[in-house]
Amino acid sequence: MNAKKVPQLFVGSGATRWGDITKSPWTLGWQPTYHTEGRVFGQHALASNPNAKIAVLMQNDDFGKDFQKGLLDGLGDKAKAHIVSTQTFEVTDPTVDSQIVSARAAGADVLIILATPKFAAMAIRKTAEMGWNAQRYVASVAQSVGAVLKPAGLQNAEGVISATYFRDPSDPGQKDTPEVKQYLAFMQQHYPQGDPYDSLNLIGYSAAQTLVQTLKQAGDNLTRENVMKQALNLSMTLPMLYPGIDVKTGPNDFFPIEKMQLIRFNGTRYEPVGSLF
Repeated sequence: MNAKKVPQLFVGSGATRWGDITKSPWTLGWQPTYHTEGRVFGQHALASNPNAKIAVLMQNDDFGKDFQKGLLDGLGDKAKAHIVSTQTFEVTDPTVDSQIVSARAAGADVLIILATPKFAAMAIRKTAEMGWNAQRYVASVAQSVGAVLKPAGLQNAEGVISATYFRDPSDPGQKDTPEVKQYLAFMQQHYPQGDPYDSLNLIGYSAAQTLVQTLKQAGDNLTRENVMKQALNLSMTLPMLYPGIDVKTGPNDFFPIEKMQLIRFNGTRYEPVGSLF
């Protein structure tokens, strides 16, 4: 697609590679990268606990490695001193029980779970079964209450920290805002069978709005070159982005969203933790 100079706008992935302007000048991501999120976890873990002993559970693929690099960057030159265990798993593994047991045995009091939903749920449940009270961080792709925390047991997930860049339409404090009302009305009209609280629907809704703005800026000049030029000239807010987070790109900036808000699960829903990172 890049060789044929076909714009690929707002790829639905947090892989850092989609912002590599030198290798893929016609490919543009949208959401914050896994690297960004890993960095945020590392920074917050140290800020919360300067003596943190960190265990990492990571998927053994590009997804996990992208996150891991961000985590190491967030910890900086203190990474080696604070990371006491790094456990990997394959997506074909039946469980991650042995990895969790090893992570605890290393003396960790922080567990960073860089995994997709199935394995994140397993990890959360296993830590609870063991009575291990480590502070747990979970990748945003596995933060879903319905798909991850309920299968793990809501009581087992209390205290889990993740990151977001969206308003939470299930948050009582957000339900009466014009932005959430408009989103819920849109879902009811155009996709009534869809789950309005599913993050993928929030991504689709918001990425589509970003595309609309790109096409408006392009006007009648809908050449590939101009569409790509406009996609790299965005400065906008979106209704369902978390307040303070916006979309910005430039000729040398292929990362539209670069801020995140940490959130903690209180046993029922997520609540914001601190300020934006």
